Amino acid sequence: MPHDLTAPGSPEDIPGTAGAGLHWRALESLYASAPINHMFRSSLEITGEGRSRIVFLVEPGSFHAAGAAHGTIYFKMLDDAAFYAANTHVTDRFLLTTSFNMHLSKPIKGGRIVAEGRWVSGRRRVLVAESWLVDEDGDECGRGTGTFMRSRIALSSLPGYSIPPVSA
Repeated sequence: MPHDLTAPGSPEDIPGTAGAGLHWRALESLYASAPINHMFRSSLEITGEGRSRIVFLVEPGSFHAAGAAHGTIYFKMLDDAAFYAANTHVTDRFLLTTSFNMHLSKPIKGGRIVAEGRWVSGRRRVLVAESWLVDEDGDECGRGTGTFMRSRIALSSLPGYSIPPVSA
């Protein structure tokens, strides 16, 4: 979905973040363009430097035999939220997940889940970020920490990494 880069509350309202805001919108576009994300009803919002939020609709098609979200769904949401939080600090290269630890604390029986990501440390070669999942009741369902490494893949070479048109 196109973003109005001049809307109140946008990165341009925060001193020193105008260029960052363009990078953040391009990361959101990259997320939306990934073929894997066409399998899920989800959307990414970069909420600030080192911060991301993914709203994800967990549906029965992703349940295991006991009627709750399979662990792969937890991993996807946690990894993506941490990844994009970390990638706000890297404007030239695509990051790769090198390790990820998860702690699952509550079964997800479906519905709207919010994955929040926060960069923790690192800016050069390896970055660390954490993430957590919150269900519709406001309960934490899981938490994770990942390490991410700069790849050789230039963000600018990826077709999905583009600034969406500004809506009028």
